[in-house]
Amino acid sequence: MPDDRRRPMEHMVDWIFVLVTAAIAYHGITYRTPDGDRDTVRLLFGCIALLFCLRVLLVDILGLI
Repeated sequence: MPDDRRRPMEHMVDWIFVLVTAAIAYHGITYRTPDGDRDTVRLLFGCIALLFCLRVLLVDILGLI
């Protein structure tokens, strides 16, 4: 379980970080050029954003790992 002694502001910042990185990951992973091809750089940064999103969600918010 998460540490209940954390300040509420830190918890809110964690949730904002998760939402923003999830949006970046979604955009980066699902983006296609007008020709229908995937942009490699966006895909790379989308995957990196997904890793950061999952790390903060699982470790800092849910306290699972």
